[in-house]
Amino acid sequence: MGKMAERGNRKALQGVVVSDKMDKTVVVRVERLVKSRTFQKYVKRHTKFKAHDEGNRCTAGDKVLIVESRPLSRDKRWRVREIIEKVK
Repeated sequence: MGKMAERGNRKALQGVVVSDKMDKTVVVRVERLVKSRTFQKYVKRHTKFKAHDEGNRCTAGDKVLIVESRPLSRDKRWRVREIIEKVK
């Protein structure tokens, strides 16, 4: 019962595919808003994650939903769950 309970609590992030040049891997840029201590206003920050894309369905510019998973390679710890918006 313990494993089933924690399995549903995986982190999910939304981002844009920046690179799809690798086989079964995409680089996803996720933006977040951080409040500046000095000016008390919100500033955009971003992080790039490598995500597993079984089937190579994503292309650069697609908006995707990625979820946390076990380590798949040296720096790949996310999987593409769904493509929210395809680029034209």
